[in-house]
Amino acid sequence: MILIDPPAVPRWDRMWSHLASDTSYDEAHEFAAAHGIPARGWDRDHYDVPDDFYDVMVAAGAVPVSSRELVSALRAAGLRRPKAQFQR
Repeated sequence: MILIDPPAVPRWDRMWSHLASDTSYDEAHEFAAAHGIPARGWDRDHYDVPDDFYDVMVAAGAVPVSSRELVSALRAAGLRRPKAQFQR
């Protein structure tokens, strides 16, 4: 399932959501590509999605969840890649 949290992260003069799959990275990549999210938006285990894409992603089938629910779903699926893991 594709999940998206509310746009709550400020960066580059706009707010951002996170879009992820609780099934596989491939599912996230396929959904993103099919809906115009550039590959450069991928950040370890999710896509950063600008706030003006939020409603479009929900209309396309992404399930709105809280940020905490998104992270919990990634952890439960074994797909969470914390930033600290990649800074070594």
